[in-house]
Amino acid sequence: MKVKRIGLVGFDGVVSIDLSGPADAFAVANETESDPKPAYEVMVISPSNKPFVSGSGLVFKPQWTFKNAPPLDTLIVPGGSGVRKPTINRSVSAFVGARAGSTRRVASVCTGIYGLAPTGLLAGRNVATHWHHAHDVARRFPDLKVDGNAIFIKDGHFYTSGGATAGIDLALSLIEEDYGPQVSLAVARQLVVYLKRSGGQEQYSEPLRFQTESVSRFSELTTWMHCHLNDDLSVDTLAGRACLCPRHFSRRFKAEFSTSPADFVEKLRLDEARRRLSNGDNSIENVGISVGFKSADAFRRAFERRLGVSPSDYRRRFGSIPKVPSIGLRRQSKRLFKAA
Repeated sequence: MKVKRIGLVGFDGVVSIDLSGPADAFAVANETESDPKPAYEVMVISPSNKPFVSGSGLVFKPQWTFKNAPPLDTLIVPGGSGVRKPTINRSVSAFVGARAGSTRRVASVCTGIYGLAPTGLLAGRNVATHWHHAHDVARRFPDLKVDGNAIFIKDGHFYTSGGATAGIDLALSLIEEDYGPQVSLAVARQLVVYLKRSGGQEQYSEPLRFQTESVSRFSELTTWMHCHLNDDLSVDTLAGRACLCPRHFSRRFKAEFSTSPADFVEKLRLDEARRRLSNGDNSIENVGISVGFKSADAFRRAFERRLGVSPSDYRRRFGSIPKVPSIGLRRQSKRLFKAA
């Protein structure tokens, strides 16, 4: 079988998991007991043959340079602060632009899109990147259709993905393209990751920052809102607490938080619901009611609309594992074995 060369671009300031995550996925694929057995050759390619240092301090040694790298099947640009620096950015973009025409697949992980977008190859295409950088990417490259919530996106022979571990999701998808779902599933099991995650980046991103650094009257109001999620949080109620008329309150609130009061309240309630789903064993209905939703159905609809995954599925994926009491453990284990 012809070896598929996977080239990962390396540079000072790279996010180490953006580089090593996909690399390990392809390496593990080579170890599967499938027929035919996957054949990947993973190589790190850098502007020079000198070792480079990741943002976390890990040191990588490239096997090839931009000048002498062999032909590639797949080229992947990881993210990191380095790729946004002019000198490195120009070098990476020039290499990607020169190789894209002869490479079957070109991909970026996280902010690696900053090294891919300047080539012009993504113009008019749908792309993904880390949610935190989505607005900046859209501003800098207005000809791209940026999705800040997608885990990864394929458009033509270009692949772009969200932050950090999304690079592993992308690699699993590429492995599935090459060798089928059984091989990609075997790799996912070996890495102990989901083969295909439900929902987008929003469910994994940091909790809503309801306590802003603002010194306005809204800073205290948002803290009060978080402590009274099950109360009436209508515009009239919130406006009264802020000593403003509802219309003026809505305008001021949107100017302060770039969203409407209703939208903000729903995000607060869903964020707290996520915490309760992960840490407790209450029913889905009780969790929804406890954070202010009128019914379990309304809670489920809002949860799926915002996060792209149902509350029950979210709990299965992110719920804490219950602790087994130490007393009577042996007796309990015997019952479990008998049941099995």
